[in-house]
Amino acid sequence: MARPDSRALSARAVATLAGLLAAAALALAGCAASAPAQPAAAERQPVTILLSIDGFRADYLQRGASPTLARLAAGGVTAVMHPSFPSKTFPNHWTLVTGLRPDRHGIVANRMEVAERKAPFTLATDDPWWWNAAAPVWVDAERAGIRTAAMFWPGSNVAIGATPAEAGREAVLGTRPSDWVPYHQAVNDTQRVNMVLDWLRRPEAIRPRFVTLYFDKVDTAGHHHGPDSAQTLQAVAEVDRAIAALESGLKALGQPANLLVVSDHGMAATSSERVIALDGLLDPERYHLVEAGTFASLAPRPGAAEAVERALLAPHEHMQCWRKADIPARLRYGTNPRIQPILCLAQPGWLIQATAPRQAFSGGNHGYDNMAPEMNALFIANGPAFAVGRALPSFDNVDVYPLLRQLIGLPAAAGVDGSAAVFQGVLRSPAPAAPN
Repeated sequence: MARPDSRALSARAVATLAGLLAAAALALAGCAASAPAQPAAAERQPVTILLSIDGFRADYLQRGASPTLARLAAGGVTAVMHPSFPSKTFPNHWTLVTGLRPDRHGIVANRMEVAERKAPFTLATDDPWWWNAAAPVWVDAERAGIRTAAMFWPGSNVAIGATPAEAGREAVLGTRPSDWVPYHQAVNDTQRVNMVLDWLRRPEAIRPRFVTLYFDKVDTAGHHHGPDSAQTLQAVAEVDRAIAALESGLKALGQPANLLVVSDHGMAATSSERVIALDGLLDPERYHLVEAGTFASLAPRPGAAEAVERALLAPHEHMQCWRKADIPARLRYGTNPRIQPILCLAQPGWLIQATAPRQAFSGGNHGYDNMAPEMNALFIANGPAFAVGRALPSFDNVDVYPLLRQLIGLPAAAGVDGSAAVFQGVLRSPAPAAPN
C-alpha cells in the first residue's frame, strides 16, 4: 500500500536523503577502486535477499511484462501465496518477517486505535509499543551475530523491544537491522538497488547476510488505475528492470544470493458504482469508525450497541458484518484487543465508506478475504539453496518466516504460525551455520 502524504518528509529532507545515498555510493565506489579485488564467488557466503513488490497480484507474472521475474521463476521455485487477513500492507509485511498472523503479532490493520494510546497507529507510527508483540527475523539474526540490512520494510525503522524510562527504571534500547533506511517514496528504484549493492561491496566483517528490499510502485499504480490497467503493467515492467539491475550487480560482485521475491497481497478492481455507504444504513452518531474501505472496523457509541448491531449484522447483498467474537474462524482474526467490536467485510470489488462518493472514480484496492483469488500474492525463490523449475502448491505467507530462518542459519522458532515443511522438497543446499 502506498504511504500517505503524512509519511512524506519535507522537500529538504528528501534532498538530504538523496544526497546521503549518492554520497554513500560515491564513497563506496572509491573504496572499491582502491581496495584489493573482491574474493571469488566461491569464497562468498550466499546472501539472503527478501524482496517485496507491494501489491503484485500473483497473475501479473503471466502478463508478459516481467521477463526477469519469469526467468527467476522458471529457474527456481514459484507458487501462489495466500496473504493473511486482512490483506493489507503493514499486517502482511509484519507476518512475512515474524511468522505470526496479524491477530497474534498485533499489527492488525493499517490504522488502529486503542485506549492505551492517545495517537492512533498509522503508516507513519514507529512507537515500539505497537510493534513489540513480535520480533522480526532480523532481531534474532542480529543477536546471533548475523548482520542484517533493510532497504525499506514496514517496521524496520522501529527499535524492537525498546521501552521508555519510567520512575525508578532506565529506558531499554531496542534492536534494528545493522543498516536501515527510513521509507520515502521519492527514493527511486535505482537508488534502492544501488544501496543494497553498496552494502554488499563491503568487507565481509560488515557485509550483511540478510537484506530486505521493498518496491511500492506496482501497488501505487494498482490503487490509482486498477489491476488491469496499462499503468499497472508499466509499473510491473519498471520493477522487473530494477530486479534485473540487482541481478547484474550481484553477478559483478561475484555475490551468490538466495533471492525470495514476494508480495504482501493482490489487488481487485474497484469503482464508485460499487460502494456501500454506512450512513444509508445507520446514523453516524451511533458509532465510531476507525477504518473503512475494503473492510470497516468500528465501535458502537455508548448505549448504541443494540441499534448498531441490528443495522449491520442483518444480511447485506455485498457486505457481511460480525461481532468481533463471531468473525469466521477461517480468517484467523478476532482475538486481538486492537480489533474493534464490529468488523464489516466487503465482497471483492466493493468498498465500504462512511458516505456515498461525491465524484465518480475507478481504481483498485485490497484488504478483502485473504483467500479471494484477487488477493493472491507472488512467491518466487531462486538461488543456490533452491531446486530449478519447481512449482509448489499454494501456501500461506506465514511459512516464509521459517524458511528465512533456515536460509540465514537460525534455529527453528517455536510457537509461530508457519512451517518450512512446504519447502523441504525444493531445498538443495544446507543452510549456513550461525556464528558462535
